[in-house]
Amino acid sequence: MRMLVLGAGQQGSACAYDLLRHTGHDVVIADLKVDALPGFLQPYLGGRLTAVQVDATDRGAVREVMEGAAAVMNAFPYHFNLGMLVAAIDCGAHYADLGGNTEIVLQQKGQHDRAREKGVSAVPDSGLAPGMVNILAQHGIGQMDTVRSVSIKVGGLPQHPEPPLNYQIVYSMEGVVDYYTTLSWVLRDGQPTQVKALSEIEEIDFPGAGTLEAFHTAGGLSTMAQRYAGDVPTMEYKTLRYPGHARIMEAIRDLGLLDLDAVDVKGQRVVPRDVFIKVAGGKLTKDPRQSPDLVALRVEVEGDKDGQPLLLRWDLLDRFDPETGITAMMRTTGYSLAITGALQAAGDVEPGVWTPDEGVPAEPYIEALRQRGVDIRASRFPGGLAAGANS
Repeated sequence: MRMLVLGAGQQGSACAYDLLRHTGHDVVIADLKVDALPGFLQPYLGGRLTAVQVDATDRGAVREVMEGAAAVMNAFPYHFNLGMLVAAIDCGAHYADLGGNTEIVLQQKGQHDRAREKGVSAVPDSGLAPGMVNILAQHGIGQMDTVRSVSIKVGGLPQHPEPPLNYQIVYSMEGVVDYYTTLSWVLRDGQPTQVKALSEIEEIDFPGAGTLEAFHTAGGLSTMAQRYAGDVPTMEYKTLRYPGHARIMEAIRDLGLLDLDAVDVKGQRVVPRDVFIKVAGGKLTKDPRQSPDLVALRVEVEGDKDGQPLLLRWDLLDRFDPETGITAMMRTTGYSLAITGALQAAGDVEPGVWTPDEGVPAEPYIEALRQRGVDIRASRFPGGLAAGANS
Protein backbone atom coordinates (compact mmCIF):
# COMPACT_ATOMS: atom_id res chain seq x y z
CA MET A 1 0.00 0.00 0.00
CA ARG A 2 1.35 3.42 -0.97
CA MET A 3 0.82 6.56 1.11
CA LEU A 4 1.36 10.01 -0.38
CA VAL A 5 2.54 12.98 1.70
CA LEU A 6 2.23 16.38 0.00
CA GLY A 7 4.72 18.88 1.38
CA ALA A 8 8.28 18.29 2.55
CA GLY A 9 8.39 21.00 5.21
CA GLN A 10 8.43 20.34 8.92
CA GLN A 11 4.95 18.82 9.22
CA GLY A 12 5.06 16.81 6.00
CA SER A 13 8.49 15.40 6.89
CA ALA A 14 7.28 14.42 10.37
CA CYS A 15 4.18 12.82 8.84
CA ALA A 16 6.29 10.76 6.41
CA TYR A 17 8.65 9.71 9.21
CA ASP A 18 5.77 8.54 11.37
CA LEU A 19 4.28 6.47 8.54
CA LEU A 20 7.64 4.83 7.91
CA ARG A 21 8.19 4.10 11.61
CA HIS A 22 4.73 2.91 12.55
CA THR A 23 3.19 1.35 9.44
CA GLY A 24 4.41 -1.08 6.81
CA HIS A 25 3.31 1.17 3.95
CA ASP A 26 5.55 2.59 1.27
CA VAL A 27 5.65 6.39 1.36
CA VAL A 28 6.01 9.01 -1.35
CA ILE A 29 6.81 12.57 -0.26
CA ALA A 30 6.17 15.21 -2.91
CA ASP A 31 7.02 18.90 -3.04
CA LEU A 32 8.66 21.48 -5.27
CA LYS A 33 11.90 21.02 -3.31
CA VAL A 34 12.73 17.51 -2.12
CA ASP A 35 16.53 17.56 -2.43
CA ALA A 36 17.17 18.55 1.18
CA LEU A 37 15.01 16.25 3.29
CA PRO A 38 15.82 16.24 7.03
CA GLY A 39 18.30 13.75 8.41
CA PHE A 40 15.68 11.58 10.06
CA LEU A 41 14.27 10.70 6.60
CA GLN A 42 17.56 10.07 4.80
CA PRO A 43 17.95 6.40 5.87
CA TYR A 44 14.63 5.53 4.23
CA LEU A 45 15.39 7.03 0.79
CA GLY A 46 15.89 4.38 -1.85
CA GLY A 47 13.89 1.93 0.23
CA ARG A 48 10.32 2.49 1.39
CA LEU A 49 10.56 6.26 0.88
CA THR A 50 10.48 7.94 -2.53
CA ALA A 51 10.86 11.69 -3.03
CA VAL A 52 9.09 13.20 -6.03
CA GLN A 53 9.28 16.78 -7.27
CA VAL A 54 5.84 18.27 -7.86
CA ASP A 55 4.48 21.80 -8.15
CA ALA A 56 1.31 22.27 -6.09
CA THR A 57 -0.03 24.64 -8.75
CA ASP A 58 0.32 22.01 -11.53
CA ARG A 59 -2.99 20.17 -11.32
CA GLY A 60 -1.99 17.51 -13.81
CA ALA A 61 1.25 16.70 -11.98
CA VAL A 62 -0.57 16.56 -8.64
CA ARG A 63 -3.16 14.11 -9.96
CA GLU A 64 -0.44 12.00 -11.55
CA VAL A 65 1.38 11.56 -8.24
CA MET A 66 -1.93 10.82 -6.49
CA GLU A 67 -2.81 7.95 -8.83
CA GLY A 68 -2.55 4.63 -7.02
CA ALA A 69 -2.14 6.14 -3.55
CA ALA A 70 -4.26 4.59 -0.81
CA ALA A 71 -4.30 7.85 1.13
CA VAL A 72 -3.10 11.42 0.64
CA MET A 73 -1.85 13.45 3.60
CA ASN A 74 -1.62 17.08 2.57
CA ALA A 75 0.81 19.37 4.41
CA PHE A 76 0.80 22.10 1.76
CA PRO A 77 -0.34 25.63 2.81
CA TYR A 78 -4.07 25.73 3.51
CA HIS A 79 -5.04 27.68 0.38
CA PHE A 80 -4.33 24.51 -1.64
CA ASN A 81 -6.61 22.32 0.49
CA LEU A 82 -9.86 22.47 -1.45
CA GLY A 83 -8.20 21.62 -4.76
CA MET A 84 -6.17 18.81 -3.22
CA LEU A 85 -9.26 17.28 -1.64
CA VAL A 86 -11.16 17.37 -4.94
CA ALA A 87 -8.21 15.78 -6.76
CA ALA A 88 -7.85 13.01 -4.17
CA ILE A 89 -11.55 12.14 -4.39
CA ASP A 90 -11.29 12.05 -8.19
CA CYS A 91 -8.34 9.64 -7.86
CA GLY A 92 -10.18 7.42 -5.36
CA ALA A 93 -7.73 8.12 -2.52
CA HIS A 94 -8.49 8.85 1.11
CA TYR A 95 -7.45 12.37 2.08
CA ALA A 96 -6.44 14.37 5.17
CA ASP A 97 -4.92 17.82 5.62
CA LEU A 98 -3.79 20.20 8.35
CA GLY A 99 -6.60 22.68 7.66
CA GLY A 100 -6.77 25.75 9.86
CA ASN A 101 -9.16 27.85 7.79
CA THR A 102 -12.78 27.18 8.71
CA GLU A 103 -14.25 28.79 5.59
CA ILE A 104 -12.24 26.46 3.36
CA VAL A 105 -13.25 23.47 5.48
CA LEU A 106 -16.90 24.35 5.00
CA GLN A 107 -16.29 24.37 1.24
CA GLN A 108 -14.53 21.01 1.49
CA LYS A 109 -17.52 19.54 3.29
CA GLY A 110 -19.54 20.35 0.17
CA GLN A 111 -17.70 17.38 -1.43
CA HIS A 112 -19.20 14.92 1.08
CA ASP A 113 -21.56 13.16 -1.35
CA ARG A 114 -18.86 12.79 -4.01
CA ALA A 115 -16.51 11.22 -1.47
CA ARG A 116 -19.19 8.75 -0.36
CA GLU A 117 -19.89 7.79 -3.97
CA LYS A 118 -16.18 7.12 -4.47
CA GLY A 119 -15.98 5.14 -1.23
CA VAL A 120 -13.25 7.33 0.23
CA SER A 121 -12.97 9.40 3.39
CA ALA A 122 -11.63 12.94 3.65
CA VAL A 123 -10.66 14.55 6.96
CA PRO A 124 -9.59 18.21 6.79
CA ASP A 125 -8.26 19.92 9.94
CA SER A 126 -6.20 16.86 11.00
CA GLY A 127 -3.27 18.46 12.81
CA LEU A 128 -2.96 19.53 16.43
CA ALA A 129 -5.40 22.44 16.64
CA PRO A 130 -7.59 21.91 14.76
CA GLY A 131 -7.29 18.15 14.85
CA MET A 132 -6.19 16.48 18.07
CA VAL A 133 -8.05 18.95 20.28
CA ASN A 134 -11.33 18.40 18.43
CA ILE A 135 -11.07 14.62 18.73
CA LEU A 136 -10.53 14.98 22.49
CA ALA A 137 -13.41 17.45 22.85
CA GLN A 138 -15.75 15.12 20.99
CA HIS A 139 -14.55 12.21 23.14
CA GLY A 140 -15.67 14.19 26.18
CA ILE A 141 -18.98 15.28 24.69
CA GLY A 142 -19.77 11.66 23.88
CA GLN A 143 -19.36 10.66 27.53
CA MET A 144 -21.86 13.24 28.84
CA ASP A 145 -25.64 13.19 29.07
CA THR A 146 -25.69 16.97 28.74
CA VAL A 147 -22.84 19.41 28.06
CA ARG A 148 -22.57 22.91 29.48
CA SER A 149 -19.19 24.00 28.21
CA VAL A 150 -16.22 22.97 26.08
CA SER A 151 -12.90 24.76 26.58
CA ILE A 152 -9.85 24.12 24.39
CA LYS A 153 -6.44 25.67 25.06
CA VAL A 154 -3.22 24.83 23.25
CA GLY A 155 0.04 26.47 22.31
CA GLY A 156 3.47 25.81 20.85
CA LEU A 157 6.13 27.59 22.91
CA PRO A 158 9.88 27.87 23.40
CA GLN A 159 11.17 26.00 26.43
CA HIS A 160 13.44 28.99 27.13
CA PRO A 161 11.47 32.12 26.20
CA GLU A 162 13.26 35.33 25.20
CA PRO A 163 11.76 38.84 25.20
CA PRO A 164 10.08 40.80 23.81
CA LEU A 165 7.52 38.25 22.55
CA ASN A 166 8.71 35.18 24.50
CA TYR A 167 7.90 33.22 21.37
CA GLN A 168 9.64 31.48 18.48
CA ILE A 169 8.34 30.09 15.19
CA VAL A 170 7.24 26.51 15.75
CA TYR A 171 4.89 26.21 12.77
CA SER A 172 4.51 29.06 10.26
CA MET A 173 4.87 32.82 10.72
CA GLU A 174 2.22 33.36 8.04
CA GLY A 175 -0.14 31.07 9.93
CA VAL A 176 0.48 32.79 13.26
CA VAL A 177 -0.27 36.22 11.79
CA ASP A 178 -3.38 34.87 10.09
CA TYR A 179 -4.69 33.47 13.38
CA TYR A 180 -3.99 36.78 15.13
CA THR A 181 -5.97 38.81 12.59
CA THR A 182 -8.97 36.55 11.83
CA LEU A 183 -12.18 36.47 13.85
CA SER A 184 -12.62 33.36 15.98
CA TRP A 185 -15.80 31.27 16.10
CA VAL A 186 -17.19 30.46 19.58
CA LEU A 187 -20.51 29.38 21.04
CA ARG A 188 -22.19 31.86 23.39
CA ASP A 189 -25.63 31.01 24.77
CA GLY A 190 -25.65 28.20 22.24
CA GLN A 191 -25.25 30.51 19.25
CA PRO A 192 -22.24 30.68 16.91
CA THR A 193 -20.55 34.04 17.44
CA GLN A 194 -17.30 35.55 16.21
CA VAL A 195 -14.94 37.28 18.61
CA LYS A 196 -11.78 39.27 17.99
CA ALA A 197 -8.45 37.46 18.00
CA LEU A 198 -6.11 38.17 20.95
CA SER A 199 -9.12 39.08 23.14
CA GLU A 200 -10.41 37.88 26.53
CA ILE A 201 -6.99 37.08 27.98
CA GLU A 202 -6.92 34.75 30.99
CA GLU A 203 -4.08 33.21 32.97
CA ILE A 204 -3.65 29.46 33.44
CA ASP A 205 -1.19 27.56 35.59
CA PHE A 206 0.10 24.66 33.50
CA PRO A 207 2.25 22.08 35.31
CA GLY A 208 5.65 21.82 33.67
CA ALA A 209 5.22 25.05 31.70
CA GLY A 210 4.42 27.55 34.44
CA THR A 211 2.02 30.47 34.16
CA LEU A 212 0.63 30.96 30.66
CA GLU A 213 -1.96 33.25 29.12
CA ALA A 214 -4.83 32.13 26.91
CA PHE A 215 -6.62 34.26 24.29
CA HIS A 216 -8.89 33.77 21.30
CA THR A 217 -7.47 32.86 17.90
CA ALA A 218 -9.13 31.53 14.76
CA GLY A 219 -9.42 28.02 13.36
CA GLY A 220 -9.01 25.82 16.43
CA LEU A 221 -12.65 24.78 16.78
CA SER A 222 -12.89 23.70 13.15
CA THR A 223 -16.66 23.52 12.50
CA MET A 224 -17.67 22.48 16.03
CA ALA A 225 -19.34 25.84 16.77
CA GLN A 226 -21.66 25.30 13.82
CA ARG A 227 -22.15 21.60 14.55
CA TYR A 228 -23.19 22.13 18.18
CA ALA A 229 -25.20 25.33 17.76
CA GLY A 230 -28.23 25.14 20.05
CA ASP A 231 -26.92 22.06 21.86
CA VAL A 232 -23.86 23.30 23.81
CA PRO A 233 -24.19 26.69 25.56
CA THR A 234 -20.48 27.60 25.66
CA MET A 235 -17.58 26.47 23.49
CA GLU A 236 -14.30 28.23 22.77
CA TYR A 237 -10.74 27.76 21.58
CA LYS A 238 -7.81 29.79 22.90
CA THR A 239 -4.10 29.86 22.13
CA LEU A 240 -1.53 29.58 24.93
CA ARG A 241 1.48 31.89 25.16
CA TYR A 242 3.71 33.25 27.91
CA PRO A 243 2.20 36.29 29.71
CA GLY A 244 2.41 39.61 27.89
CA HIS A 245 2.53 38.20 24.37
CA ALA A 246 -1.07 39.00 23.41
CA ARG A 247 -0.91 42.69 24.39
CA ILE A 248 2.23 43.26 22.32
CA MET A 249 0.75 41.50 19.28
CA GLU A 250 -2.49 43.40 19.71
CA ALA A 251 -0.60 46.70 19.60
CA ILE A 252 1.33 45.59 16.51
CA ARG A 253 -1.94 44.60 14.82
CA ASP A 254 -3.79 47.77 15.83
CA LEU A 255 -0.96 49.93 14.48
CA GLY A 256 -1.62 48.41 11.06
CA LEU A 257 1.62 46.45 10.83
CA LEU A 258 -0.30 43.26 9.99
CA ASP A 259 -2.53 44.86 7.34
CA LEU A 260 -2.82 43.35 3.87
CA ASP A 261 -3.47 46.62 2.02
CA ALA A 262 -0.33 47.96 0.34
CA VAL A 263 0.98 51.40 1.30
CA ASP A 264 3.41 53.73 -0.44
CA VAL A 265 6.91 53.81 1.11
CA LYS A 266 9.40 56.05 -0.68
CA GLY A 267 7.73 55.38 -4.02
CA GLN A 268 7.38 51.63 -3.51
CA ARG A 269 4.14 49.75 -2.84
CA VAL A 270 4.66 47.66 0.29
CA VAL A 271 2.31 45.29 2.15
CA PRO A 272 2.83 45.85 5.92
CA ARG A 273 2.17 42.20 6.77
CA ASP A 274 4.82 41.00 4.31
CA VAL A 275 7.39 43.30 5.89
CA PHE A 276 6.48 42.20 9.43
CA ILE A 277 6.67 38.51 8.51
CA LYS A 278 10.04 38.99 6.82
CA VAL A 279 11.62 41.06 9.60
CA ALA A 280 10.05 39.50 12.70
CA GLY A 281 10.04 36.01 11.22
CA GLY A 282 13.79 36.07 10.82
CA LYS A 283 14.32 37.08 14.43
CA LEU A 284 11.82 34.51 15.75
CA THR A 285 13.20 31.56 13.79
CA LYS A 286 15.51 29.51 16.01
CA ASP A 287 17.50 26.30 15.67
CA PRO A 288 15.39 23.84 17.69
CA ARG A 289 18.49 22.12 19.03
CA GLN A 290 19.62 25.44 20.47
CA SER A 291 16.14 26.59 21.50
CA PRO A 292 13.88 23.54 21.93
CA ASP A 293 10.11 23.87 21.91
CA LEU A 294 7.18 22.42 23.82
CA VAL A 295 3.47 21.98 23.20
CA ALA A 296 0.97 22.52 26.03
CA LEU A 297 -2.63 21.39 25.62
CA ARG A 298 -5.71 21.32 27.81
CA VAL A 299 -9.21 20.27 26.74
CA GLU A 300 -12.09 20.46 29.23
CA VAL A 301 -15.67 19.27 28.79
CA GLU A 302 -18.08 20.12 31.62
CA GLY A 303 -21.62 18.82 31.98
CA ASP A 304 -23.75 16.18 33.67
CA LYS A 305 -23.57 12.40 33.73
CA ASP A 306 -26.24 10.29 35.46
CA GLY A 307 -27.67 13.42 37.05
CA GLN A 308 -24.34 14.54 38.58
CA PRO A 309 -21.94 17.33 37.54
CA LEU A 310 -18.78 16.06 35.85
CA LEU A 311 -15.66 17.67 34.40
CA LEU A 312 -13.49 15.71 31.96
CA ARG A 313 -10.01 17.04 31.27
CA TRP A 314 -7.17 16.07 28.94
CA ASP A 315 -3.67 17.51 29.42
CA LEU A 316 -0.59 17.16 27.26
CA LEU A 317 2.91 18.56 27.66
CA ASP A 318 5.17 17.38 24.84
CA ARG A 319 8.78 18.41 24.22
CA PHE A 320 11.39 18.54 21.46
CA ASP A 321 13.01 15.16 20.76
CA PRO A 322 16.80 15.67 20.82
CA GLU A 323 17.47 12.19 19.43
CA THR A 324 15.73 12.81 16.10
CA GLY A 325 15.62 16.62 16.06
CA ILE A 326 11.85 16.49 15.65
CA THR A 327 10.11 19.37 17.41
CA ALA A 328 7.15 19.02 19.75
CA MET A 329 5.00 20.85 17.19
CA MET A 330 6.03 18.36 14.50
CA ARG A 331 5.34 15.42 16.83
CA THR A 332 1.87 16.63 17.75
CA THR A 333 0.90 17.96 14.31
CA GLY A 334 2.71 15.83 11.73
CA TYR A 335 2.17 12.62 13.68
CA SER A 336 -1.52 13.47 14.05
CA LEU A 337 -1.83 13.81 10.27
CA ALA A 338 -0.07 10.46 9.76
CA ILE A 339 -2.22 8.65 12.32
CA THR A 340 -5.39 10.01 10.71
CA GLY A 341 -4.25 8.87 7.26
CA ALA A 342 -3.33 5.42 8.57
CA LEU A 343 -6.74 5.03 10.23
CA GLN A 344 -8.38 6.03 6.95
CA ALA A 345 -6.33 3.55 4.94
CA ALA A 346 -7.30 0.83 7.43
CA GLY A 347 -11.00 1.57 6.86
CA ASP A 348 -11.58 3.03 10.33
CA VAL A 349 -13.13 6.26 8.99
CA GLU A 350 -16.44 6.11 7.09
CA PRO A 351 -16.56 7.38 3.50
CA GLY A 352 -17.45 11.07 3.23
CA VAL A 353 -15.93 14.39 4.27
CA TRP A 354 -15.64 14.67 8.04
CA THR A 355 -13.90 16.97 10.45
CA PRO A 356 -11.80 15.04 13.00
CA ASP A 357 -14.46 15.29 15.72
CA GLU A 358 -17.03 13.81 13.32
CA GLY A 359 -15.00 11.03 11.76
CA VAL A 360 -11.90 9.95 13.69
CA PRO A 361 -12.34 7.31 16.43
CA ALA A 362 -10.85 8.72 19.62
CA GLU A 363 -9.57 5.66 21.44
CA PRO A 364 -7.37 4.17 18.68
CA TYR A 365 -6.15 7.67 17.84
CA ILE A 366 -5.15 8.41 21.46
CA GLU A 367 -3.51 4.99 21.78
CA ALA A 368 -1.52 5.57 18.59
CA LEU A 369 -0.22 8.86 20.02
CA ARG A 370 0.72 7.11 23.25
CA GLN A 371 2.76 4.55 21.30
CA ARG A 372 4.72 7.47 19.87
CA GLY A 373 5.39 8.96 23.29
CA VAL A 374 2.76 11.69 22.90
CA ASP A 375 1.06 10.90 26.19
CA ILE A 376 -2.29 12.59 26.85
CA ARG A 377 -3.34 12.48 30.52
CA ALA A 378 -7.08 12.10 31.15
CA SER A 379 -8.72 13.26 34.42
CA ARG A 380 -12.26 13.04 35.79
CA PHE A 381 -13.63 15.48 38.38
CA PRO A 382 -17.00 14.54 39.85
CA GLY A 383 -18.57 17.80 40.99
CA GLY A 384 -17.73 19.66 37.79
CA LEU A 385 -15.74 22.86 37.34
CA ALA A 386 -15.44 23.65 41.04
CA ALA A 387 -13.73 20.33 41.68
CA GLY A 388 -11.46 20.71 38.65
CA ALA A 389 -10.44 24.23 39.58
CA ASN A 390 -9.11 23.00 42.90
CA SER A 391 -6.97 20.24 41.40
